[in-house]
Amino acid sequence: MRRSRIALVAAAAATALLFSGCAGDAGAPGADEAEPSVEETPEFEEGTTMADLAEAGAITIGTKFDQPLFGLVGPDGVPVGFDVEIGKIIAGKLGIAPENIEWVETVSANREPFIENGQVDIVVATYTINDKRKEVVDFAGPYFEAGQSILVLEDNDTIESEEDLVGQPVCSVTGSTPAANLVELGAQVIETDTYSNCLEPLRSGAAVAVSTDNVILAGLIDQNPGEFKLVGEPFTQEPYGIGLMKGDDEFRTFINDVLEESYEDGTYEEAWDATAGTVLEFRDPPAVDRY
Repeated sequence: MRRSRIALVAAAAATALLFSGCAGDAGAPGADEAEPSVEETPEFEEGTTMADLAEAGAITIGTKFDQPLFGLVGPDGVPVGFDVEIGKIIAGKLGIAPENIEWVETVSANREPFIENGQVDIVVATYTINDKRKEVVDFAGPYFEAGQSILVLEDNDTIESEEDLVGQPVCSVTGSTPAANLVELGAQVIETDTYSNCLEPLRSGAAVAVSTDNVILAGLIDQNPGEFKLVGEPFTQEPYGIGLMKGDDEFRTFINDVLEESYEDGTYEEAWDATAGTVLEFRDPPAVDRY
């Protein structure tokens, strides 16, 4: 039986999470994820990235390994989550089965280098599209829009909004958009490599809060029932995109086409329901950017 969902209430520019009293391991390894279909004989123009990947019958995808609901590594070493399912949908349209995907852990600081160096073919890793990143990589999507929020200890009653973070020690991840936003805000940023590594500084009092995208924080709360809560309203817009090699316009167009098809045929919503949707309410995806 599906547990009660945590409602993700969206406005045009911001979202707010409303938590139910039910918590557990939604999005954890072993979640009931529907496998996307795999094209049997896809045809692509010779010389394109799509043709090369389809001929190889394999793809390397970068994703997070420590983020419940979106990308969390399972006991078998294979990650699960919404970003993982989006990667499978793209691979399937290339004729590549899930077992022929090589998953590579990408933390916030190495996503652009991994794409530029060819270590991965695409990155699907709660990857916010912004102009600085678009100077070195391209993005398909967005396929989801989050918003930066604040996580504190359950009994904290002093932090109510981002204004209360000014001058305070706040944990975030090196190379992430949220960390840069906190610096601009005037917080004392404690940087680490993964968001899960922010929890001990929060527990010990070395940090008063953890700040990143609301959906990431929702996963951490769900994994640690009774310890943490979200406060305030999201104070940024974070459109998630699929990172790829800069200048590969054909591949970006292909991925955008795949995303739009998944919106229309229901596979996107199925992927959500099987992963992040065990905790968060479904929202219609944003329109892809055909820049």
